[in-house]
Amino acid sequence: MVALSYTVAFEGVEAREVEVQCALTPGVPGFAIVGLPDKAVSEARERVRAALTGMAIALPSQRITVNLSPADLPKEGSHFDLPIALALLAALEILPRDDVARTTSLGELSLDGGLVAVAGALPAALAAAEAARTLICPRASGPEAAWVGDACVLAPASLGEVVRHFTGAAPLPACEPGEVVAPPAARDLRDVKGQERAKRALEIAAAGRHHLMLVGTPGSGKSMLAARLPGLLPPLSATEALETSMIHSLAGLLDQGGISRARPFRDPHHTASMPAIVGGGRGAKPGEISLAHNGVLFMDEFPEFPRQVLETLRQPVETGEVMVARANAHVTYPCRFMLIAAANPCRCGYLSDPARACSRAPACGEDYLSRISGPLMDRFDLRVEVPPVAFTDLDLPATGEDSATVAARVAAARAVQARRYADHPNARTNADAEGPVLDRIAALDPDSRDLLSRAADRFGLSARGYHRVLRVARTIADLAGSDRVLRPHLAEALSYRLVSAKDS
Repeated sequence: MVALSYTVAFEGVEAREVEVQCALTPGVPGFAIVGLPDKAVSEARERVRAALTGMAIALPSQRITVNLSPADLPKEGSHFDLPIALALLAALEILPRDDVARTTSLGELSLDGGLVAVAGALPAALAAAEAARTLICPRASGPEAAWVGDACVLAPASLGEVVRHFTGAAPLPACEPGEVVAPPAARDLRDVKGQERAKRALEIAAAGRHHLMLVGTPGSGKSMLAARLPGLLPPLSATEALETSMIHSLAGLLDQGGISRARPFRDPHHTASMPAIVGGGRGAKPGEISLAHNGVLFMDEFPEFPRQVLETLRQPVETGEVMVARANAHVTYPCRFMLIAAANPCRCGYLSDPARACSRAPACGEDYLSRISGPLMDRFDLRVEVPPVAFTDLDLPATGEDSATVAARVAAARAVQARRYADHPNARTNADAEGPVLDRIAALDPDSRDLLSRAADRFGLSARGYHRVLRVARTIADLAGSDRVLRPHLAEALSYRLVSAKDS
């Protein structure tokens, strides 16, 4: 008779159910695992054997066959150890078969029978809840999985605790969710001297989730401005926090099972590879654009990134998801992020200063920024020049509004958008609006439409650029508390759109 237990295999953020079948048959003693296991899964038999020996449980002189069904689904990772051990213990009639079959489990076994934390407990808990099964996972992974309120989560520290639970000797209590991780102290916008136009663009970008390009000389404050963006963004909603945490769970980034309500801020170095940015590698893991889901992806020294990496951003920026297609995996990850890019005007960085620019100016600026293709540049809603700050201004007292004041306006604008798109599942902010929805929320009076048409003709706006101007204008109107997009809102949106990075 075959004993069953259940676990999951991960395809992107989706956890697919895997049935673990264990059979004891006459023949030459052996322990075989079939069902397309990878090296880590195949090695589970040695870890399971050692853990059972440590519990004084001897394997029978029979052939042990473990099948991971469906057999055509690749099985990767060490989290198959625990379900294989449970199925084997049920086949040995040490554990009740029916009780084991009503659980989903995952966890890596150490040689002494301890359970080691594994990635992916949160999506596994969602799969267990959908199947109406109890989830058993290592103690260190329990607080993370317990955030799925519909799932009963048990978090033992060892295989021995699991055995005592099933035999009734020491039932395990349900695990409690981890703590909400306090966000790091945000840097204040008042620390930035001058740069009022860039600060305004940062506020608009935060309010509508618009992509922003900052171009300026070295030391003008581009990175400093971007580092203050997290302090302007509202906390994640419950739905957004769960979406983001599922991706971070797969990447093993959740700290002690705690879930953060702060929006992600990812800032990869310009030497990062395409799999690191987009996703891929062994098992098609999520990349930086997915880890920044519902948050910010800051790419400093933007033209220094490999051209292939930059071009792969074009589709995810538009669609909010990325398909990582590899020979052994095709998975889709969400990546609805805000792209903030910073660049020098040329390789030496001093194109606008004749005394410091190189001998190739201004051709060096055109060559340098031409690394950013036109289609990619067209996807930035706002383009801002960040001029150098005079040394005399650095000694002056801080001026302008602090982050808390600006964040309050951003939160109010985001609240308006949340109500506006409540019935539109594919839109959450103005940056997502399109088609008839955009035509309705950004309807222009004849005078404003004439202004936009003349600007589009004169500056050669693409259809994408035309609609992005409308989205930014709608955000500016939201910040102003206006129900309609008026001519001043449209004019300000055009001023950010019509500044070419090559002119900066």
